[in-house]
Amino acid sequence: MYASFTSRAALVSLACLVARVSAFWRLPCGAPLIVERSDPIVSPGRPSGHSHTIMGANSFNYTMDGDYTSRATCTTCKVKEDLSNYWFPNLYFQGADGSFTPVKQTGGALVYYLQRQDKKDPEYSKGLIAFPEGFRMLAGNPSLRSYSNTLAQRAVNYVCLGNEGPHTNSIPNKNCPGGLRSQIVFPSCWNGKDLDSPNHQSHMAYPSLMDNGYCPPTHPKRFITVFVEIIWEIDAFKDKWPTPGKHPFVFSNGDPTGYGYHGDFVNGWDVDVLQKAITTCTDSSGIIEYCKAFTLLPNSGMNTCKKLPHVQESVLDSNMKALPGCNPVQPGPGPAQPPPACGAATAIPPDPIAPYTDVIDTKKWRYLACGIDGGSLPGRTLSGASYAKSDNTVEKCIDFCQGKGFRYAGVEYKSECFCGNNLASNRLPKEGSLGACNNRCSGNSKQFCGGYGYIGIYENCSRVNGTCENQQLPQW
Repeated sequence: MYASFTSRAALVSLACLVARVSAFWRLPCGAPLIVERSDPIVSPGRPSGHSHTIMGANSFNYTMDGDYTSRATCTTCKVKEDLSNYWFPNLYFQGADGSFTPVKQTGGALVYYLQRQDKKDPEYSKGLIAFPEGFRMLAGNPSLRSYSNTLAQRAVNYVCLGNEGPHTNSIPNKNCPGGLRSQIVFPSCWNGKDLDSPNHQSHMAYPSLMDNGYCPPTHPKRFITVFVEIIWEIDAFKDKWPTPGKHPFVFSNGDPTGYGYHGDFVNGWDVDVLQKAITTCTDSSGIIEYCKAFTLLPNSGMNTCKKLPHVQESVLDSNMKALPGCNPVQPGPGPAQPPPACGAATAIPPDPIAPYTDVIDTKKWRYLACGIDGGSLPGRTLSGASYAKSDNTVEKCIDFCQGKGFRYAGVEYKSECFCGNNLASNRLPKEGSLGACNNRCSGNSKQFCGGYGYIGIYENCSRVNGTCENQQLPQW
């Protein structure tokens, strides 16, 4: 595999080998694919120790051996040819009562691909190379709770938007009106032979200046540099800090310092396309639309690409008694210790959790799809009768719409119900995309009732031509 990869890279013309310190592109990734306790690099085949916010292709799974990314039918990121996955610990607010509430992200993530080389690189003349098929790596250390100014720790920092100052290596003790931006740089120097390593890091190394400089002789090959930003909307909690001057935020690995922030990457790029972009997309603006090597996806498709969860547990509920996986808050300064066994799930059920309630037998209605309701589309998806109730359930919405003679019933944003007889095709997600109907119903926390701008649509079986079946869902 690597032999064919290097032969492709060797075809790069010498004219393209001039260092492009300022060339880069920004790859937007929409809303997270899923937030759950999974990490196929560190904890393959089982729930991981803590929750992650995951971006990228919907082929993401608890185990990702072989050419798993080719199974993807959509991705949350902008480039069709990038079926990679990127994941990071989720951030939570800890209240005065010790409970935990997830902090929302602004969108998903912004991934920078930086075309950086140094004339002192051992293989500078060969230029930057694309990640080979099957490649994966990890940046950061989830156990760290103190700072030692290593290259790896310098790769993690934070920017307080709207309350600017110099970036910090730990979570700042002040509110950030524009959001707290976590930033991490992945290593870019490769040993040239291993797609992974036992600790998922030693096959890689940072260049001499962390995000710039030259590679060591032990890791002579230079990848394009991956740098990822996530913005956390901590301003929503500005009036809830239990202790003034001491921030109340903790990452899912029990880290209130920010030193244990980390990121994982599984390559799913079309290698030829990425190599072409590295050598031809040399604009210094970062605008991805200027790179003609890519097929760009619409934002609507990015935001509706989702993966079904397998483990039934609270990950994004408010006021949780413990962090997912029962991770205790460990401020350090010593390394964090593994959490004790607490009854959290340690095995993966074979079937995913469906984003709908099966009412074919009980109500003679079927789940049709997670539709779009809002955004750039005018009016309502279902424009008949409606209500908003604090005890909303799928059954109550169906009963309401059926009683008024409507064909469709739609649940949305936890408490809302809409009815209609007409459904435009542009309101339905594209094939292979699940949509973002992941809000729990206001009247039944075990059911899903649409999302913000997304409506879970049910159809009366008596109006269906042929067999009345729920939407078919991907099984990986």
